Amino acid sequence: MSTSFRSPASDNPTLVLDPETIARLSQPGPRYTSYPTADRFADTFGFGNYLEAVAGLQTRGMRSPLSLYLHIPFCDTICYYCACNKVVTKDRKKAAVYLAYLKQEIEMQGRLFAGMNMVEQLHFGGGTPTYLSDAQMSELMAHVRRWFELAPDDIGEYSIEIDPRTVSIERIHGLRSQGFNRLSLGVQDFDPEVQKAVNRIQPEALTLDAMRAAREAGFRSVSIDLIYGLPKQNELSMARTMEKVIAASPDRIALYNYAHMPHLFKPQRRILESDLPSSATRLAMLAMCIKRLTAAGYVYIGMDHFAKPDDELAVAQRQGRLHRNFQGYSTRAEADLVALGVSAISAVGGTYSQNEKTLDAYYERLDEGKLPVARGVRLATDDLLRRIIIQTLMCNFELSTVAIEQAYPIRFASYFEAELKQLAALAEDGLLTIDEQWISVTSKGRLLIRNICMVFDRYLALPRPGATQTMHYSKTI
Repeated sequence: MSTSFRSPASDNPTLVLDPETIARLSQPGPRYTSYPTADRFADTFGFGNYLEAVAGLQTRGMRSPLSLYLHIPFCDTICYYCACNKVVTKDRKKAAVYLAYLKQEIEMQGRLFAGMNMVEQLHFGGGTPTYLSDAQMSELMAHVRRWFELAPDDIGEYSIEIDPRTVSIERIHGLRSQGFNRLSLGVQDFDPEVQKAVNRIQPEALTLDAMRAAREAGFRSVSIDLIYGLPKQNELSMARTMEKVIAASPDRIALYNYAHMPHLFKPQRRILESDLPSSATRLAMLAMCIKRLTAAGYVYIGMDHFAKPDDELAVAQRQGRLHRNFQGYSTRAEADLVALGVSAISAVGGTYSQNEKTLDAYYERLDEGKLPVARGVRLATDDLLRRIIIQTLMCNFELSTVAIEQAYPIRFASYFEAELKQLAALAEDGLLTIDEQWISVTSKGRLLIRNICMVFDRYLALPRPGATQTMHYSKTI
């Protein structure tokens, strides 16, 4: 039976969850933090190609603000569910070595972007960025400011992911004084049995104290990450966690579906498959979470993300300014993304480029005096066209085919004849409507937006010549 969820912030149902349709259509698929997706990057794209992309910006006199991403890969304990690029160690000397190389990369990128280095968005991800000491973080932020110009606090969006187990109240105030104004906390689940099953013991009080400290320190936004589908979870335990989360009133909530792929991620081998909830229980948990979040006034942004109606993400979506990149949803659609650190992915001037994925290779490239670009791709006109279509559908749930024809020299109906036939089948399932000017995703289709976007992904049916990694996608729901 389908269930509609109505948010007090909207006159219309925000979402419709139809278990039968989801069970039939859910399949492995990309999350579209980029298009083409990272498995299409090739090692034929390297340092020189990246330099050409930056030179192209300089030739065109690019002065748009930048987005910076810094990857801090270290953690001192392993969370069994984790699929991130990380280095688990208690040897803090490794972080000191890494910082020396990261500063070198920052300087090299800063020199490249001289004259066009205004930054309006900065994000520290990991790993655990707060693995770094307060002194190391201060030194790193000072180095960033030495080579890039950060917009004033009231304009810039400067975020950091924290593990509440690694910070004190004083440290959170220190992060605010260092320039961060947005905070993201990993929680996953408040239930002690679930925490034990995934090796992330994090007392509820620790998380709530961190959130209170963030507000006292003047952070503009506090976000919480949750995961459903973890071992030992059930609908009742997840309901208790959701009740506590809503009471804590974060500005944003990311509700991820756990993807169990132990053949790819060794830590997941410590999770007993018999402890994992069934597909039916997962759907019931998702429905319960959506019901409670929408009843509490949160707006469904897309994919796994919810936000308060006055949050910048919700405002950007209403105004058609929402964007999607490797950090998820973003309000800075026009910004080129310069990513720093091991495995980090940049999006600059119609290209994507990924840094070396191991510390040794990352250090070796920098020792050679080169940026550590290992692979990437230069987008063709068809890639750019399909990227804007996928981005628009992911962020706005509707697409003006007339606007696409005005921006690109195509007739939409003929160029995408095959895709429109596939969309017609999804329209019969009630996921979208199509007319001569618009493709509009229905309330029933929003949860399956990845399925809709996959129709426009021409790479899914192609082999991967020259690609250096194979992507194993999570299910669309």
